[in-house]
Amino acid sequence: MTPETIGEQKSVFDFYVKDAKGGIANLATYKGKVLLIVNVASQCGLTDSNYAELNQLYDKYKDQGFEILAFPCNQFRDQEPETSDKIVEYVCTRFGSKFPIFGKIKVNGFHSAPLYKFLKSGKFGVIFGDDIQWNFAKFLIDKDGQVAARYYPTTSPLSLEVNTMLFLGFTFMIFVSYFVTASYFVLSKGKGSTR
Repeated sequence: MTPETIGEQKSVFDFYVKDAKGGIANLATYKGKVLLIVNVASQCGLTDSNYAELNQLYDKYKDQGFEILAFPCNQFRDQEPETSDKIVEYVCTRFGSKFPIFGKIKVNGFHSAPLYKFLKSGKFGVIFGDDIQWNFAKFLIDKDGQVAARYYPTTSPLSLEVNTMLFLGFTFMIFVSYFVTASYFVLSKGKGSTR
């Protein structure tokens, strides 16, 4: 199977894609992990904030079975014009990103990558439509390789933390975090009203 082949893939883990050096990468390597798949660009108004927050999310959860897979794309106002090698060098140097950055792809149209055709199909295609709207659209993938959620390009990566934790199995930590935050809010409200 090659990256250009699309058939009866049942999960993200059934796909092969090109890595940044032009080789073939098997996404089955990530089987059992929660993934965040993002189409990226280096010259977009969303670049700095997204890479900074993606790095924070990755650093916090990479050891708990979380991976970010970045796919450079030049379909939106030519905001990713460089070669894959130069993109990786730029992102790793400027942002210190350590998550995998793959070969440049198309995410929309007839020649869109088979992986992105798969990501856009299904229940979230009804809500978002078939096309990716802009750079930094995000897909949260569960441990079975299924699309669990799709987010707009303007969605902050850090706002996905609770959903990421849920799919990683941190439900108790989410409850405790919510309880502590809610308790603090109630207590601080109470302090202000006793004057």
